[in-house]
Amino acid sequence: MQFGDITGYMDWAQLSLYAFWFFFAGLIYYIQYEGRREGFPLVNDPDGTPLNQDIWMPTPKTFITNDGRTRVAPNPADADTRELNAEWVVGGPGSPIVPTGNPLTDSIGPAAYTERADVADLTFEGHDRIVPMRIVSDFEIPERDIDPRGTPLIGADGKQAGTITDVWVDRSDYVIRYLEAEVATGTGEGASTKNILVPWNLVDIKSDRDWFMEFIRAKSDKVNAEMHVYALTSDLFAGVPTTKNPERITYLEEEKIFGYFGGGYMWATKDRAEPMV
Repeated sequence: MQFGDITGYMDWAQLSLYAFWFFFAGLIYYIQYEGRREGFPLVNDPDGTPLNQDIWMPTPKTFITNDGRTRVAPNPADADTRELNAEWVVGGPGSPIVPTGNPLTDSIGPAAYTERADVADLTFEGHDRIVPMRIVSDFEIPERDIDPRGTPLIGADGKQAGTITDVWVDRSDYVIRYLEAEVATGTGEGASTKNILVPWNLVDIKSDRDWFMEFIRAKSDKVNAEMHVYALTSDLFAGVPTTKNPERITYLEEEKIFGYFGGGYMWATKDRAEPMV
């Protein structure tokens, strides 16, 4: 027998190949097993019949987060039980679905959101991560930049929807996350106002600042600026979901806010939902 042979028909190279096959098969099983802790469909799409949960379903495991909270996965109590407020376009499986109620809040298509935990994101030190600047003293808008506070909030229709009242910042990443705006709700005698949060990455700043003055790092005492958001028309800002606490935002509230603005890109106006050609 040659060097490395165990018997006349098996050697170490062959055993290594078999070992790799067993390892790879075990890896695939482990990935499929662990992948069912979250996000595994519980019902068949589109008829809604329950799927067999006995195959490769992992046993519950408790995870401890950095802030001391615990989360169990899989957890049947976290199942999404929301009613599907949509219907088939043509009436059969494989057809697109359209919202049957308010398309911005029915969690359909671009307005969809996940029911995340209704708790606030925290910093490593245990403080609320995203907060308004009015309650923190170590954040400020640089003098050479445009301060959004006090500027008008303009919708996709070119009309003013409200006024920016504050800026919400991220204590961990030191960036702006939201603009807080006061918008009108209702008309006539029943008119009132409420404060909403506008995602910062959806804001387009327009100002009359002269480019040459900006180049030499000088500016006038007051820059005329507007915060434009093309996701919604001015009348739709009154429906933006609000936070329970005026100085705190939770994971779930963030999901709902982004879902509302996301839905606006498709349903804020009738022509947005139509084909481009």
